[in-house]
Amino acid sequence: MSVAARGPSPLGLDEWLLRLEQLHPREIELGLERSAEVAERLGLLKPGCPVVTVAGTNGKGSVIAVMDAILRSNGWRTGVYTSPHLLKFNERICVDGAMATDTGLVESFERVDAARKDTPLTYFEFSTLAALDIFRASKVDILLLEVGMGGRLDAVNILSPQIAVVTSIALDHESWLGHDRGAIALEKAGILRPGIDFICADLDPPAPLCERARELGCRSHFIDAEAARAIAEGLPLRGENILAACRATALLGVEAGTAELPTLLRKLKLTARLQAIDLQGVEILLDVAHNPAAVRNLADFLREKPRPGRTMAVFAALSDKNIRAMIQAVGRLVDGWFVADLPRVPKAARAHSVAAILQQAEVEMVSINSNPRQAYRRARSVLRRGDRLLVFGSFHTVAAVLPGIEKDLKKIG
Repeated sequence: MSVAARGPSPLGLDEWLLRLEQLHPREIELGLERSAEVAERLGLLKPGCPVVTVAGTNGKGSVIAVMDAILRSNGWRTGVYTSPHLLKFNERICVDGAMATDTGLVESFERVDAARKDTPLTYFEFSTLAALDIFRASKVDILLLEVGMGGRLDAVNILSPQIAVVTSIALDHESWLGHDRGAIALEKAGILRPGIDFICADLDPPAPLCERARELGCRSHFIDAEAARAIAEGLPLRGENILAACRATALLGVEAGTAELPTLLRKLKLTARLQAIDLQGVEILLDVAHNPAAVRNLADFLREKPRPGRTMAVFAALSDKNIRAMIQAVGRLVDGWFVADLPRVPKAARAHSVAAILQQAEVEMVSINSNPRQAYRRARSVLRRGDRLLVFGSFHTVAAVLPGIEKDLKKIG
């Protein structure tokens, strides 16, 4: 069924995004009924091409990025939906490697708005429907969809995938998903369907996830830990995520050759995923690690690739995260902390609260800052050649610091 827009939109993209934040009284309300109802009116529930859905705590974006690179290099026109974004909302929706345009987004928002009538949609639900609408209009060959949170009740789950990938499972969003890995695994298992291919990129998968796959008769594929370590050598990617992506594309009939894959992986640029930038001999390491498991991966990277000088950190996080465990995960690998408020983020932890945790851990160098930009400037002022600066804790933290880094890079030519 086709639903026409209500006419030319008087709103630009920024105004639309502000409106999306206000359409639903809650930022998060899990459930599929609202999204499925509007998607049916728009004729989006049967996209007419293969669908790969990726859920998990960490590594979802990496799996999708590797799949996208392999498929596009073999002539597939991909529709990629990820979240959240760093600098521009458009990053969330990409067709054949290109971000959605402002005009395309506004037109899609208009169509979704016309179809929803009086149905309230959250920001994420509205965005998901807009993505599916854009992909249909773009006539893509495959949909690569990242689950926003959980799986079972996430808006992405209105579509039934041919392949479901579950990446690492760890404690995060406990108030929504459960307080142990088994409970969280069952929420992720919600993306499975009877008889489909299920790829598990968790090297130690919780039993409930495997049991659910067996109950549904899924063809289950698991990743070998030794092979994962071997393929990831020298790369800022987890090997299990690379291999999961390769298995998924192979199931689609696209094999990543042994000669082709290393070249593709070296060219792959994952912004703020262990992204190293050289700034006059100082390494800036950007990572959106925002839960203890992700920070442990970051700590492993620091140990494997030490720097001759000191390591400083710019850090800000959301208050619902286990900040104490995140700090403990990097332990003594960080010599000084520049903690910051996130003034435009209502759920952000206060810098003074983070500083108190650091002081309890007997960290000697702690600087409290009003925002990440100020924290970055102060950190830069004490860094010398051979030092390293970590920027992590949340997407908001990295996004706030990136413009300052780009400005510094332009200064030095």
